[in-house]
Amino acid sequence: MIDPRVQKLAHLLVHYSTDVQPGERVRIAGTPSSEPLLREIYREVLRAGAHPLVRLRLTDEDYLYYSEAGDAELDRLDPLLLHEMENIDVSIRTFPDENPHALTSVDPGKKQRRLRATSPLTEKFVQRWKEGHLRWVGTAYPTEALAQEARLSLEEFANFVFEAGKLNEENPAEAWKALSARQQKLCDRLNQCSTLRYTGLDTDLTFSCQARTWINCDGKKNFPDGEVFTGPVEDSANGTIRFTYPGIFQGQEVEDIFLKFKNGKVEEARAVKGEDLLHKLLQTDAGASFIGEIAIGTNDQIRHFSKNMLFDEKMGGTIHLAIGMGIPGTGSKNFSSLHWDMLKDMRNGGAIYADGALIYKDGQFVEA
Repeated sequence: MIDPRVQKLAHLLVHYSTDVQPGERVRIAGTPSSEPLLREIYREVLRAGAHPLVRLRLTDEDYLYYSEAGDAELDRLDPLLLHEMENIDVSIRTFPDENPHALTSVDPGKKQRRLRATSPLTEKFVQRWKEGHLRWVGTAYPTEALAQEARLSLEEFANFVFEAGKLNEENPAEAWKALSARQQKLCDRLNQCSTLRYTGLDTDLTFSCQARTWINCDGKKNFPDGEVFTGPVEDSANGTIRFTYPGIFQGQEVEDIFLKFKNGKVEEARAVKGEDLLHKLLQTDAGASFIGEIAIGTNDQIRHFSKNMLFDEKMGGTIHLAIGMGIPGTGSKNFSSLHWDMLKDMRNGGAIYADGALIYKDGQFVEA
């Protein structure tokens, strides 16, 4: 018998997160291990009078791809994928829910090459999202692989996932609407600020967010959610930042990342482990060495680092920074086929100053 929280999650994704309407074309994507959730999403899309299109990926499909694909394939963009991206109205997908280390041994140059080849697909996705022609949401389904990565039992990880999504609430949608109202007050406050400064361990980073918009993440794109973010002025970041947790890209961990910025661009990049991949990714394209997103996590129900950025970047008391693609709606002008989040814990001595005034200390906002 299916867990009723899975049914609640499917209902939320279709009716709250993406607001599927009759007649819309809805792509549902995932892997076999997340099929129980995909089935319930499929059911809800049909009940909404929309047209579902299921895209089920093979188990470890990316590993098979990089193991066997030749140069011509690595450089090829399937025109059918581009056509699909141009014509769907809604995309609902489960993020990778299998072996998170399947691509650890893949040559970083191959990953970089593939990012460049699929850049038009990324660009079309961002364009249609920005124009309001495409709505999307991504989520995770509790699997043994993700539970092992988080060092939890499957039951513990399932409870972690569902609690983070407020699915134990009698009416999860109302709980998310209440969170949205609280976060909007933070966004309104941050939208009045011109310059932010982050301080902490090996960190003193200043950037401008003047005329940029802070976005309230309330379960409409990622699920679970709980963050506020913006895209800083592209040439404004100056200073250093050291990240607490490993940066994870396609299963490969880059540990103890340190970045130094000058006039918006990464001037120096170091890592104790995975430094080669770090340098390769920063060279993906012209926008990959600039900041596309700066964010503050607000979900206090996420208390455990799981090595899954869907959850970890929302963790209350943390900040994260993404190099590469800026997000529509913030005003960011930075485009890249890369968007890679890196996470820093602020709960032990971290602080944020807005226009010189302390607004955040030790992982909590300071009352205005």
